[in-house]
Amino acid sequence: MDYFNDFLSRVLNVISEFLFIFNRTLFKIGDSEVSIGTIVIFFASFYLLIVVSKNVRLLLLNKILARSKLKKSFRESIANGVRITMMLIGTIIIIQAVGIDLSALSLLAGALGVGIGFGFQKVTDNLISGLTILVEEPIKVGDRVEVGEVSGDIVNISLRSTTIVTNDNISIIVPNSEFISSQVINWSHNNRIIRFRIPVGVSYEEDPEIVKKLLMEVADENPNVQKEPKPRVFFEKFGDSSLDFKLGIWTSSHTDKPEFIRSEINYAIFKKFKENNIKIPFPQRDVHIKSKTD
Repeated sequence: MDYFNDFLSRVLNVISEFLFIFNRTLFKIGDSEVSIGTIVIFFASFYLLIVVSKNVRLLLLNKILARSKLKKSFRESIANGVRITMMLIGTIIIIQAVGIDLSALSLLAGALGVGIGFGFQKVTDNLISGLTILVEEPIKVGDRVEVGEVSGDIVNISLRSTTIVTNDNISIIVPNSEFISSQVINWSHNNRIIRFRIPVGVSYEEDPEIVKKLLMEVADENPNVQKEPKPRVFFEKFGDSSLDFKLGIWTSSHTDKPEFIRSEINYAIFKKFKENNIKIPFPQRDVHIKSKTD
């Protein structure tokens, strides 16, 4: 019996020492005392908040919002917004629950707020631009676009940025603000059928009607050229060294590969002209040299 009492007394002493260390004040924030226990409870609660908010996001995305007719990008934005809101509100509740007075943090929060405000100005701009894109849909997933020096197909639109894949299979992350503040060329805004105009120059010795006939044959023989709308040949101008034409063709299969169809048509034009003895001129200049005599 004495042995048991002695063992119990030792256990109680260990627990007492542990609680003393656990509740020992490390520092103060205003009138609030921060102990080891406060820190442990805070981080444990914060970890639990992260897990719960992540599961709520997945529940919204895969169960609740999946039944709606909203677009995937919009559903993801809503789920992410709910998680961010839960994290913000949960963090405030945890801070108050562990006994830290938020008013003591107001001065520090104000100073941080100014710095963060400048740092997050671009982020906020991109978020607002992302919402504008999702609501107004000037661009959408699958569109062929050019913004700045970037050209490719849109594969994903999020709140902050848009992912574009180029013809070289390179993914480029473009901030959403670029699509709102800059000029954007959307090759497939209405549909995937677009027109290319391919310039062609021939010698002044050639008959324009024959040239037109041969160019129309090139367009008709290419399987990637639309039959409707029909191809057209434009007699542009009388150039310095050539008669300048443009072959207008429509395509839906090469919207994302414009250089390929231009190359196909140029190869075919060269072959067709060579078979029919049509001359393709090159710039010529006459140089007159005058000698000055005394």
